[in-house]
Amino acid sequence: MVFHLDKCIGCHTCSIACKNTWTDRKGAEYMWWNNVETKPGTGYPTKWEDQDIYGGGWEKTKKNPKLKSAGKKKGLGNIFFNPKLPAMDDYYEPWRYRYQDLFDAPEGDDQPTAMPVSDITGEVMTPKSGPNWDDDFSGSPDYARKDVNFKNISKEEQEAMFMLERMTFFYLPRICNHCLNPACVAACPSGAMYKRGEDGIVLINQKKCRGWRFCVSACPYKKSYYNWKTGKSEKCILCYPRLETDQAPACMHSCVGRIRYLGVMLYDADKIKDAANTEEKELVKEQMDIYLDPFDEEVIEQAKKAGIADSTIEAAQKSPVWKFVKEWGLALPLHPEFRTIPNLFYVPPLLPTMASTANNIYESTSDSLWDSIENSRLPMEYLASLFSAGDKEIIKQVLKKMMAVRIHRRNKTVGDMPADESLKALKDTGLTEEIADAIFRLTSIPLYDERFVIPPAHREEAIEMLQDTQEYKGETGLGFTEKPKRGL
Repeated sequence: MVFHLDKCIGCHTCSIACKNTWTDRKGAEYMWWNNVETKPGTGYPTKWEDQDIYGGGWEKTKKNPKLKSAGKKKGLGNIFFNPKLPAMDDYYEPWRYRYQDLFDAPEGDDQPTAMPVSDITGEVMTPKSGPNWDDDFSGSPDYARKDVNFKNISKEEQEAMFMLERMTFFYLPRICNHCLNPACVAACPSGAMYKRGEDGIVLINQKKCRGWRFCVSACPYKKSYYNWKTGKSEKCILCYPRLETDQAPACMHSCVGRIRYLGVMLYDADKIKDAANTEEKELVKEQMDIYLDPFDEEVIEQAKKAGIADSTIEAAQKSPVWKFVKEWGLALPLHPEFRTIPNLFYVPPLLPTMASTANNIYESTSDSLWDSIENSRLPMEYLASLFSAGDKEIIKQVLKKMMAVRIHRRNKTVGDMPADESLKALKDTGLTEEIADAIFRLTSIPLYDERFVIPPAHREEAIEMLQDTQEYKGETGLGFTEKPKRGL
């Protein structure tokens, strides 16, 4: 998956589509499997990125990566009390409005209002937070200034960031990353968490789940949630019923900015352990080395031997994710230092250059609209903290490529820039005019089938791995339906 942050308009249509599809029910009111955060900001749940608080993800050891807050010994000791869980206040207390008050209010001089009522207690309450409570608050002392990613930025630089002329923000949509090395799966003591072999989606078996909630604490992105009514954990399922019928997930299908891309990536599973246990400065490079070239003849041969269908290999060759992540090198994982090897990648935002106000005139501080990326409103350290485990050079290379595409397209369509400036920008980043045009095409005007390349599910092969197909055939039909419930 790829999310292009330069295109996100923060409309939250994705969040509403997901909420109305999956979590609009009792016990799941506070859950937002898809949420959109404003950065800089503390996010949802509050300060989810601070693993000193929540202890999520993995840590490097001499041999194998080790879970920070879970595992056999730690899990057994905390199985009845887990101190690393977010509280309801870290999310928010969900509420709904009592609209009947608008109709039942007695006649009077004041306009009646619909009182907010807690979904937990049923009592009238005053909302104090929400999943996007800090929406657009890029300068707020309660949210933006408490962003965990400021840890490597000096106080002076932080103060400069919040000057009126420099203030900026961008949106960060988040769903489950369906990681290659999911900490939630490793931490689950009941074996309810698993990663589907046919498509890599991470799911929770509701029959096996015992509500220990180690998946919640182990996930560094806090994308596993506890349903307080059923006593089970739940999470994003990447709308797999839609995927199995060749439809894009609800959040992706409804995205107004068309920032989301979905496709197949072939990878070498034998490299996962070493990539997760490498030095922090090598994490991005090692993760990128896991993914294999779908056009390589040897890779195709080995994929077929492993039972991967021709249709899946063809989908990998057409995958927009492959292009953004490997071919063009524009998309990066979110917080690779968590060592879960996330399968969701982000194209960083190309923020405006610096400007200032003088005599009521707003002026750019550079001679050109196409100033160097070093003069971006957000320090490189901030974006590096988000997407490259602190490596600023990786961020610079990505932003320079994006800027080169802009300069090239400006020169090609408007023609008000020197041709040598466009050629120099492309040469410095290793791009050609053809590649720059291809990046522009897939970024700006892609068709639906270019954004979402979904291969046939081949469920028949997955079934064959579990049981005899003739027995399965005799068991198909509507079957029985049962609700999740507590206990055995």
